[in-house]
Amino acid sequence: MDPKERLIQLIKERSLRVSDREEFILASGLKSRYYIDMKKTAYSPEGLYLIGRLFYEKIRQLGLRSRFLGGLTLGADPIALATARYSYDMGDPIEAFVIRKEPKDHGTRGQIEGAVRPGESVIIVEDVVTTGGSTLKAIDVAEAEGLRVEAVLALIDREEANARERIQKKGIPFYSILTRREILDV
Repeated sequence: MDPKERLIQLIKERSLRVSDREEFILASGLKSRYYIDMKKTAYSPEGLYLIGRLFYEKIRQLGLRSRFLGGLTLGADPIALATARYSYDMGDPIEAFVIRKEPKDHGTRGQIEGAVRPGESVIIVEDVVTTGGSTLKAIDVAEAEGLRVEAVLALIDREEANARERIQKKGIPFYSILTRREILDV
């Protein structure tokens, strides 16, 4: 089976909840009749493999040049780590980093974990994008730490609340592996 089709199937089996009666409250605060809990897929061995492969292949297909990718913890963590591992297996390593939600209160008091340094070009990754709020926060932190954001790459674009437009308004290209329509078959 095609890796993208298999990932869609896995998401439907493990992560997607749809209700005609219940409304789910999303991280953005919006309400929805469907909810995608990507951690149920992204933390599985097969999910990690598929995500790493698809992100790596998309990065190469788009011609992105950054040697680092990461985003706001917790949604971006498995994506960045899976992609880093897959890229290593391909002999073309891309390093992962994590952006803490708040700066740590000890040591360097930094907000970014990993080997990335100011001046580096990075790709911000995200699991599910609705309004783009957490993605924009990750971009702001990355830029404040002196990183240059080449692009945003999301696993799933919910295609609502103008997230794509909000991110692109900052002059940063936005791409996704999957869209709401592909997951919900609409």
